[in-house]
Amino acid sequence: MNKRHLPSIAALQCFEAVTRHLSFTRAAEELNLTQSAVSKQVAQLEELVQHLLFQRVRRRLQL
Repeated sequence: MNKRHLPSIAALQCFEAVTRHLSFTRAAEELNLTQSAVSKQVAQLEELVQHLLFQRVRRRLQL
């Protein structure tokens, strides 16, 4: 598999934390990152898999 098609460890860590907390803000606090950085990592992962990983409904996340 080509390296370009593998997600970064950082993106996977962000995704895992957001999944557990269902919150970009709480995940960012846990990872000592900004909310924006976590959001960008998840967006890159979504672009890589060409699918939305979360439904964003009224400021809430759903898997």
